[in-house]
Amino acid sequence: MKRLSTLLAIVVLSFGCEEIPPVITPVMQVESICDEPAPITDQQRQVLVEEFTGVRCVNCPAGSAALEELIGQHGDQLVAVSIHAGSFAPPYPESFDTLRTAKGEEILSFVGEPLGYPTAVVNRKKFPGGFNLQLPRNGWPGAIEQELQEDPRVLIDIKNNYDEATRELETCVTLQMMDDLSVEESVFLTVMLLENNVVDLQLTPESSEPDPNYVHKHVFRDVLTSAAGNLIQDEVTAGSFVQQSFAITLKEKYKANDCSIIAFVHLGGDTKVVLQAEKEGW
Repeated sequence: MKRLSTLLAIVVLSFGCEEIPPVITPVMQVESICDEPAPITDQQRQVLVEEFTGVRCVNCPAGSAALEELIGQHGDQLVAVSIHAGSFAPPYPESFDTLRTAKGEEILSFVGEPLGYPTAVVNRKKFPGGFNLQLPRNGWPGAIEQELQEDPRVLIDIKNNYDEATRELETCVTLQMMDDLSVEESVFLTVMLLENNVVDLQLTPESSEPDPNYVHKHVFRDVLTSAAGNLIQDEVTAGSFVQQSFAITLKEKYKANDCSIIAFVHLGGDTKVVLQAEKEGW
């Protein structure tokens, strides 16, 4: 009888357990920071602008200046990120920092290479006069104005908890569905870490030598999701909430007080259109 019980135990263990392979993610998922979701109020339509730039791009400072002017015009309704990627992004031997990142290159590949610089992608939508999703500088204002006329189909709340001693950042992103997104082929969430006011070399029209005191704005540092976003597999019907949380340790070279998190919801399938974006510091 004892031998039969042993055999039964072996059978149960053999067929009742399945080996689960390890899952490797760029950051640690956490649960403790998220509170019970509450209605998000007074959030307007916010537009994402992904500027692609590089320290060796002599014309890019003009694009960055134009982007700052647009931010001054639209305020919090414009969520901007400057991604150092592409042929002009390799650092100089004298560069203090490497602003180009492998994840930034992945994002550039995901949205498509531009024909020229300055260039930016507005809400990952194709507009007249653009090449794939990339728009030249003169196309940015009109595209932004057009997108601001749309009602947000989802609202976003970001809660950050930063520990100065450990440099660990916990982030909870809450999504409130304002529309039934289950009719879409797929819905994704992308979360990025930005750093503002990074002083480093930049080629400018004023000199043949790069300016060592150039101030880079909205610099893309890392992505807490995958570069193409995390697929949202929760309920996405109108009135529902979705929460995802993350943790990341800031590198010593990042100035924590100048860092912020941006989160945006976008579609998949044949379109990459951004439905809403949000930015929050700590």
